[in-house]
Amino acid sequence: MKASAFVYPWDVNGDPQAPARIAGLGVPQVTLAAAYHSTRALTPRHPRHRIVTAEHAAVLYPADDRWEGRALRPYPAGDWAPGDAYGEAAGALAEAGLEVHTWVVLAHNSRMGAEHPDTCVVNAYGDRYPWAPCIAQPATRAYLADLAAEAAVRPGAAGTELESLGWYGLQHLHAHDKTAGVPLGDAGQYLMALCFCPDCAAGYGAEGLDADELAAAVRAALEPLWRGTAADEGWAGVEKLLGSRTAAATRSWRDETARTLQETAIRAIRRAAPEGFQVLLHADPVTYHVGANPGVDPAHILSVADGVVVPCAGGPGLLTPFAEQGREGAVIAANFTVVSGMGGSPGTLASDAARARELGATEIRLYHAGLASDGDLAEVRDQLAAL
Repeated sequence: MKASAFVYPWDVNGDPQAPARIAGLGVPQVTLAAAYHSTRALTPRHPRHRIVTAEHAAVLYPADDRWEGRALRPYPAGDWAPGDAYGEAAGALAEAGLEVHTWVVLAHNSRMGAEHPDTCVVNAYGDRYPWAPCIAQPATRAYLADLAAEAAVRPGAAGTELESLGWYGLQHLHAHDKTAGVPLGDAGQYLMALCFCPDCAAGYGAEGLDADELAAAVRAALEPLWRGTAADEGWAGVEKLLGSRTAAATRSWRDETARTLQETAIRAIRRAAPEGFQVLLHADPVTYHVGANPGVDPAHILSVADGVVVPCAGGPGLLTPFAEQGREGAVIAANFTVVSGMGGSPGTLASDAARARELGATEIRLYHAGLASDGDLAEVRDQLAAL
């Protein structure tokens, strides 16, 4: 199975040993960040630093003039990724014989939310989520489509992997999170993800719902959960809390909004990319799920993209709905965490990958070559050799 390792430019730039080390794992490909959210990242082998603090979401290359005069535009990186940090790292990795694909984070940008609060998801209580741009807003959609095209199609890149191309909700590691005190469950998280900005209010109206009445219904449905009552699991829990007709109307609006954004962004990339450029989405097969791996309809997404990258940290079960589509040539990549300190299991990679292949995976992804310890990387190297 083809494997690709995730990498940040700061893992490579300034460390002349990094490209050969990554190639020595046995991977033919790397997925290199070109546009990324704020983070604090360990660099355990870099000769000049051990911690990189990316202070805000940024593009890791010089943006072009398409953004002139626009209020929503990508932010340049600071000293954690100066100049064309992506291009410098991509060149070094390519010289080591690695195929380079871009890694592009889209609807996840706390700085944009802080500077342009009207772009944010607004929950039923009126609270804004600054990390979560509302993907229903026309200006935000235009920004995301152009960012997807620019960040994905970097010189020499053979493909791209798009993260957060869909709805974001409450689940997010934001600053020092203190949000786990009440277990909301799948249904509660969905209700807390519903947006009530003016564009979403109009969208609910088109589905026959009054936005103010819906917000009141959401608050009433959540009240028992705040007191510790557990909701039913899955979509049945949402239907029980909101009523089946109301729940279906909210999902119809949100599913269509995400689906059309995904189509628009992929078209923008196709127009900018050379023939044969591969476009994959980080995705969950349950459409109402939100986050870095937003929910998609498997049949639809495999009809517009070349494949998906599927989170498998909790097991490979999410692969099945994509594999069941029987889409010839589609990439179904199982994404495994191989950093033991982050809950990964590099020592079982070969068996995990074999199980994923049984469930339809065609490739694997390794998160993350820069964050992993030397011991983790040694395990990865041995496990890939076993494959």
